[in-house]
Parts: sequence; C-alpha cells; structure tokens
Amino acid sequence: MTVNKAKEIAQQLGNLELPSDKLQAEIKRLNQRKIVTLKQVEVLHQWLEGKRQARQSCRVVGESRTGKTIACNSYRLRNKPIQEVGKPPIVPVVYIQIPQECGAKDLFKAVIEHLKYQMTKGTVAEIRDRMFRVLKSCQVEMLIIDEADRLKPKTFAEVRDIFDKLDIAVVLVGTDRLDAVIKRDEQVYNRFRACHRFGKLSGKDFEEAIAIWERDILKLPVPSNLTAKSMMKVLAQATGGYIGLLDMILREAAIRSLKKGLSKIDLATLKEVAAEYK
Repeated sequence: MTVNKAKEIAQQLGNLELPSDKLQAEIKRLNQRKIVTLKQVEVLHQWLEGKRQARQSCRVVGESRTGKTIACNSYRLRNKPIQEVGKPPIVPVVYIQIPQECGAKDLFKAVIEHLKYQMTKGTVAEIRDRMFRVLKSCQVEMLIIDEADRLKPKTFAEVRDIFDKLDIAVVLVGTDRLDAVIKRDEQVYNRFRACHRFGKLSGKDFEEAIAIWERDILKLPVPSNLTAKSMMKVLAQATGGYIGLLDMILREAAIRSLKKGLSKIDLATLKEVAAEYK
C-alpha cells in the first residue's frame, strides 16, 4: 500500500529536472575535497614534526568538526614515502583511522594494510609480530591513530608496546572522550601526556578561513564578499567556529546559488542554507 502510494506521488510530480551539463560540472567541482592550509594546521604540523624528530608520543584533542582529521592526514602527506627498486618503501609517517570497538587484530590490520602489505591469518601474536616487522622494514617514525577513543581498553597496551619496543612516536587523535579513556590507565596516560588542543576558529582566524574558502574552494564567477559583516554574522552563528560546518554550509550555499541562476552567494541564500544547520 505504501509503495503504491509512493509510486502515485512520483508519477504525479514527474521526473526531476536534471541540471545543465555546465551546472553539473560546477556541482561536481564544488563537491571535490581539497586540503586548505590554515594557520592552526601549520602550527599543528610544526608541533607534530617536533614530536617525530624527538620520537615522543603524544595526543591531539579537539571537538568534532574542527578539522583534526584533515590536519593530521595532511601532515602524513607532507612526509612522502621513498621507494627504491628492490627495497621496502621508506614511510616516515603512517596515518590510520580505526573502526568502532577496535581490538588488537583490527589495529594490526589497519597498520599492515596502510603500508600495502598483505594481511595474513594467524594468532594475535603472529599478526603483531608481522606488524612489528613491517613497521621496522618501512622505517616508520610516527604512527597517527585517528578516532583513538574507539580502541578497546586492552588494546591501549598494544599501542604502548609500539612506542616502547620500536621507538616510534605514536599520536592518539580524538575528542575529549579520548582524554577520559586514557586517564583511566596511568601507564598509558604517562606515555601520552604531551597534548595539542585543536580548537575552533574565532576572530581573525575565522575571517581568514572564510576568505580562503571563497578564493580557493568556491571560486564562483562573481565575488560573494563573504567576509562582509552581514555574511560573517550568519556564518559565525551557524558554525560556532567549526571548520567542518563552515565547509558544508559554504559548499551547499554555492551550489544552491548556482542552481538559482546566480553568479555568487547572496545573503538570502546563505541565510537559507545556514538556517538548516542550527
């Protein structure tokens, strides 16, 4: 009955009108992910570089939607692997995202597969040994574990061993929930005391981020003047300074503006989109 009703409504309304080829191309462009360098990202990279050189483990903590993931992964991308014929690749920095309720095998698998080695079957001890050998052969200096609060309590001991036995700087990345988890185990906490807080944007940093997004991401035919006070006020209220929300709102506002036949984001369209994120 419900399916028939849905078909009836669809037939009454007809097919959705497809955008023109030009508009589809612009929408595709605006949906492409692009790394944007902000001041706070540069500061984090410098901090991580110091920890890598000193082989010191640490943690990066911040609320969701602050851009921690992109910032940490882009640091990995700046440390490019070196490949010589007939030799294992030299991979200075490994970055992994782990699944929910991550156990030891899940962690070892993520590391091995990131380094493009084949995952083998076996006991936890055998797979751990393979991961250690892979990390050594690739001369890994830093292992970044994102969403680290997903690690099972017992798996933190495995992470601690990577630091202790291989002299690799391990970086745990997560929200404040991560702090609460690791502080339950004094041995884990003592190894990851150094902490960098990756925060929200405000003031000039927020204005600079908006200007960068308009110039480097949106690239609309006509400037939208998004740093004008009226535009800034809407964005500040809707995003709270979270870079992830800013990215979503601006991309969607740009697409919606183009679909209206506009060449820029106007205040009305920005308000319209921002209102949906409250």
